[in-house]
Amino acid sequence: MKRTLIISVLLVVLGAASAGAQQLTRFAVVDLPRVYTSFFRDSRAVRDFEERSARVQAEIDRMNEEIQTLRSSKVDAERQGNTEQALRLESEIYRKSEFLREYFQTKTAELEDQRKRLAQSNTFLQQVLDEIRYIAESEGYSMVLNLKENTGIIWYSPTVDITDKVIQNLMTKAGR
Repeated sequence: MKRTLIISVLLVVLGAASAGAQQLTRFAVVDLPRVYTSFFRDSRAVRDFEERSARVQAEIDRMNEEIQTLRSSKVDAERQGNTEQALRLESEIYRKSEFLREYFQTKTAELEDQRKRLAQSNTFLQQVLDEIRYIAESEGYSMVLNLKENTGIIWYSPTVDITDKVIQNLMTKAGR
């Protein structure tokens, strides 16, 4: 009798352990930059960022136009046989192109840094993390990965992307 009881308890314990081992770990992904642009685009800090970004782009466009004008002038000088003018213009085109390249790299890095600071502000991050936690727990996900910063994700099913749910919940809570 005692032996049968011990064997029965052992079988129940082993059965429960194997049932637990069969439980799958569910993963979800979220596109944090998309959440950021969708939810916080109306904030003052984001408007400032977008204005600065537009100013930088306008300056880049202006410099590109200036370089194109110089290239046209160089072609005209070459057609007219004015090699001295063509060489001077070639030098100026090179100088301005190098400046544009450095300007672009510098401003792009500054804008990216500003975008990251905005995305990592404590209130924003806390709201997003709370919403991700709520959705993950309510839908049974064990882990949520940032889609844009995890280079280990090779493929994922759109059914595990909770980005839209996070945005929708944040908008609802903000009363938008």
